[in-house]
Amino acid sequence: MVGLFELWLPILLSAVIVFIVSSIIHMVTPWHKNEYPRMEDEDKVMDALRPLNIPPGDYMVPRASTTQEMRSPEFNAKLKKGPKIVFTVLPNGPTSMGKSFVTWFLYSIVVAIFAAYIASRALPAGAPYLQVFRFVGTVSFVGYSLALWQMSIWYGRSWSTTFKATLDGLIYALFTAGTFGWLWPG
Repeated sequence: MVGLFELWLPILLSAVIVFIVSSIIHMVTPWHKNEYPRMEDEDKVMDALRPLNIPPGDYMVPRASTTQEMRSPEFNAKLKKGPKIVFTVLPNGPTSMGKSFVTWFLYSIVVAIFAAYIASRALPAGAPYLQVFRFVGTVSFVGYSLALWQMSIWYGRSWSTTFKATLDGLIYALFTAGTFGWLWPG
């Protein structure tokens, strides 16, 4: 068994590598370019919503308050009339990427810590590269990818967007696994 503190270098280095790889995927390649298409009549939609002063948050429209209301003819009429919407309102003003970058990097550290924990409990010091790669890669893939599927299952997110993000997660997991395999204590 390897102590978790012995794995600080692969934890941090894998997070740095994932941060760089994800930046390349999102900023250099066209892979995610068309995930959120521009809405027709965007200005009209924004003009219609602006006076409502909707605070930042996640919303579903229409939304029943109770199971009983969900079964009511009035609520079903709303569903039929449409539109049915799941949306996120962000704060007004320019988007600051700084907070998102820091949060993403911290998330990558958390995924690496969980992968390190599982591998450190299952594998001894000096474990072969491929064993380390398998454990760390599997846990990292789960951490980066599987929870994304819920958004397509329950909230109608495009499966192509989820598939692309899942493939991104696989790439991040492979780099994380490779880093741990390379730096696993002997």
